[in-house]
Amino acid sequence: MTYKKTLLILFIFPLFLTAQDNTDKPVFGIKFSGFVKNDVFYDTRQTVDIREGHFLLYPQNVKEDVNKKDINASPNFNMLAIQTRLTGNITGPDAFGAKTSGVIEGAFFGNIETDINGFRLRHAFVKLNWEKSELLAGQYWHPMFIAQAFPEVISFNTGVPFEPFSRNPQLRFTYKLDNLSISATTYAQRDFASTGPKGVSNIYMRNAALPASNLLLCYSKNNYLFGVGGDYKVIVPELETPKGYITNESLGSMSATAFSKIKIKNTTWKLQAVLAQNAHDITMLGGYAIKNTNYDTLTGIKEFTNLYTGSVWTELYTVSGKFTTGVFGGYTKNFGTDYNILPGSTVYARGANVAYVYRVAPRFMLTQEKTTIGLELEYTTAGYGKANSLGEISDIKEVSNIRLLLSFIYKF
Repeated sequence: MTYKKTLLILFIFPLFLTAQDNTDKPVFGIKFSGFVKNDVFYDTRQTVDIREGHFLLYPQNVKEDVNKKDINASPNFNMLAIQTRLTGNITGPDAFGAKTSGVIEGAFFGNIETDINGFRLRHAFVKLNWEKSELLAGQYWHPMFIAQAFPEVISFNTGVPFEPFSRNPQLRFTYKLDNLSISATTYAQRDFASTGPKGVSNIYMRNAALPASNLLLCYSKNNYLFGVGGDYKVIVPELETPKGYITNESLGSMSATAFSKIKIKNTTWKLQAVLAQNAHDITMLGGYAIKNTNYDTLTGIKEFTNLYTGSVWTELYTVSGKFTTGVFGGYTKNFGTDYNILPGSTVYARGANVAYVYRVAPRFMLTQEKTTIGLELEYTTAGYGKANSLGEISDIKEVSNIRLLLSFIYKF
């Protein structure tokens, strides 16, 4: 054997042994998936929305010109692909006696209107899974957005403003016992935040120096899911009054939800009800106002009162081969406050002059392999009026919008 052949064998043989060893080890890394989606939509009037109309909430109120004609009765058309999404699912070795995994997900929705087409973070979390428990740390769905039972409409609004919709940095611990699971979550605000004297910002929760908390109980067996949950958060709207005095008046807000999902053969039915205080941060109607009581005219120190919001939505759909047909329906109502509102003061809320909103949205989808073409019609009505001292709306006039949505989705 020549000298060169001996060196070659000595070099290759350890590599061969290493390769043999690696065949017995699991492969860790990141696997990408996602979809490309293009939405083409037409509205019969101007709407309250986000990102150039892509995220529809409800129709705008009547706005009369000098001749008493409704300016907002003008139709609107657009097409956007900003919902296009990229997800990285990460696997790695066990740690702390648990299976580990992670997710990084982004889309081109942007963070603000001027950032449309910008790539922004949706989800980013790590999971530790033990035999009966799980710890999630990072940004994920708000715990009242039930990931196992949310509206699967074609529209990017995902059933808003009837469905609680938010993603939050959080710590979530889940314990599973047979068919029952209980989740305890503490969370902060980031992209979805409360509103206040400085506009929409997470500064109000940060200044409370206390994370929000949520408790969720779920029962799941075969094709049935039932659950209830409660939520509590605290915000501090001001640290300084407009008159230059220090203040630390806080506002605590409670919310509750109940939900279900039933699947029989190819048909699925979902239902969720929500009663919420200060629901602006979960993209629903509501917020808070300044109390008429205990207002100090000298210092400007004030107390706050929650606006109550109730909502219910349901969805029924069936899958038959390549075809999916379904219908979504939702109703939400502004129930006002517990205390009289300070006359002439700002109400920090979404839809403070909206008594209720309801929607019916039938849809039809055709899927072949990884490609889906969907058609959806959304009929949304908002009841506008004048708020009284308790934030309750009277002299209601309904305004309606019809959205026709055509969507092309390619999953990978």
